Amino acid sequence: MATLVLDNGAYTAKIGYGQEKVSVIPNCQFRSKTSRLKTFTANQLDEIKDPSGLFYILPYQKGYLVNWDVQRKVWDHLFGKEMFKVDFADTSIIITEPYFNFSSIQESMNEILFEEYQFQSALRINAGSLSAHRFFHSKRSEICCLVVDSGFSFTHIAPYCRSKKMNDGIRRINVGGKLLTNHLKEIISYRQLHVMDETHVINQVKEDVCYVSQEFYKDMEIAQSKGEDNSVMRDYVLPDFSSIKKGFCKPREEMILSGKYKTGEQILRLVNERFAVPEMLFHPSDIGIQEMGIPEAIVDSIQSLPEEMQPHFYQNIVLTGGNTLFPGFRERLEAELRSLAPAHLPVSVLLPENPITYAWEGGKLLAHSPDYDEIVVTREDYEENGHCICEDKFDI
Repeated sequence: MATLVLDNGAYTAKIGYGQEKVSVIPNCQFRSKTSRLKTFTANQLDEIKDPSGLFYILPYQKGYLVNWDVQRKVWDHLFGKEMFKVDFADTSIIITEPYFNFSSIQESMNEILFEEYQFQSALRINAGSLSAHRFFHSKRSEICCLVVDSGFSFTHIAPYCRSKKMNDGIRRINVGGKLLTNHLKEIISYRQLHVMDETHVINQVKEDVCYVSQEFYKDMEIAQSKGEDNSVMRDYVLPDFSSIKKGFCKPREEMILSGKYKTGEQILRLVNERFAVPEMLFHPSDIGIQEMGIPEAIVDSIQSLPEEMQPHFYQNIVLTGGNTLFPGFRERLEAELRSLAPAHLPVSVLLPENPITYAWEGGKLLAHSPDYDEIVVTREDYEENGHCICEDKFDI
């Protein structure tokens, strides 16, 4: 029997069989300005000739799965002939959901997995639990870890002890990649070029040029200096989707510091936006979101746990999710935690090789574990007992 692991995120779905490699696929549908009527699903994004003004239709809103019609289309595409060719009657699925998911969403998901697709068996689990499983698998001697998952909709901090999550210590910050991209769109639209419709392009800009500053005020001063002294300034060449398919950063030596470019490319000049945008992960109050930044939330989470466990959590902080890929993110987080944590406790922050697929890898390991059959709910179980068997069995 095959096991399909699906880390169903709000931005991308990480999917693959337990024996194979992972694929990262946009978990949404698109419409483009040019072909208004046609809807593209998931990885058909590459077929769109002119992705300017790309319109996203997302199954997730504020981190919860609310648009089932879109999610069904994406799943039909993923499970179908073009992609994973799933033989439902002989397949078990591991699928992720957010912490404290609403029971109505859970029930809809049970119905779709068992009644519509008719999977042989299913396991619904938090992505953080899979990440913790992956961590404990690679570090056998450790008993505690703190999973920091900074994704598209929000950032979760969840402590795990011996693979069990400790609900009292879970924290959520409502800052994620979507907010950062939207904020960058607003700043650029206000300062130089109207890009409010260009989510796709600006998301690429964010990934290419943004970084986490180690000393915010120092970088702010550099950003104000003129000419050569300004080491923060970058010129970003926007794609025109005919000759330039994908935007890129102009090399430092080709930058014209004063005056116009002769080449006719469209240029975005980015200065303090490069580090002011990711700074919101550390200080959401900068844009009026009255919440703790990630470092304070981590300390708050650890302090709510039994005292004798706290040193273990400070030493085993694992970063997952796309936002942790900003250059300097890990170093800044470790430095801030060092100043907030008790002086006698060592602090260690681990950034895995691929933080986006880390939870998926945990799911893959779980699929091969000897007691896997005991934690899933089979279709027979579900048909006999309904939703309550899922509530009892899944540790959500």
